Amino acid sequence: MTTFSIYGYIWVKFKDMRTELVLCILLLFSSCGSKEVSALEEVRAFQEELNAQFADAEESPLTEEGLAIFDGLEFFAIDDSFRVQAKLEFHEDSQPFLMKTTTDRLPVYKLYATAHFTLKGKECALKIYQSQDLLEDPDYGDYLFLPFTDNTNGESSYGGGRYLDLVIPPGNEMTLDFNMSYNPYCAYNSEYSCPIPPADNDLDVEVTAGVKAYGHH
Repeated sequence: MTTFSIYGYIWVKFKDMRTELVLCILLLFSSCGSKEVSALEEVRAFQEELNAQFADAEESPLTEEGLAIFDGLEFFAIDDSFRVQAKLEFHEDSQPFLMKTTTDRLPVYKLYATAHFTLKGKECALKIYQSQDLLEDPDYGDYLFLPFTDNTNGESSYGGGRYLDLVIPPGNEMTLDFNMSYNPYCAYNSEYSCPIPPADNDLDVEVTAGVKAYGHH
């Protein structure tokens, strides 16, 4: 069973010997026709949409037990210093590879670009990937995937790292807003198979932005 949403990113859930493709939230105001929405409003809308998805029994990655007690995800306070402008180093000659996941599933990705930026006074670089499966869908062919880890993992944020969903920009720069980083579905339910952030994508900073660890207080 395949569920499509305008927001999404592909996840794979294994249940009853079947594979279910679920599209996770990516709030894109450009797709809604609004070009003048402030960064703060964009993040707040992202949080509202994410909470709405998690509260919906048909969309939520939560277990039945988790859904029964769900009253909203926990987020770090919105912090504009975690919204950065990055310069892109493209990797046009990169070859498809199999990305490791939390299961034996090996989805095919290509290294699309390396984002270079400054965060909390440190020069940083993160690799951005492109799903080769999504390339075949004209509605999602411009989607990019940025998995990362940082110094909050295992404490205030999920130990396995977090994700950012992006779209191909018109030039060689893009905005990375870590306030819109979210947890893999396997942070909430072990039946999901989630890409593991590559070791190169570890940030030596505390990214106190985005979704906190599940159940963190």
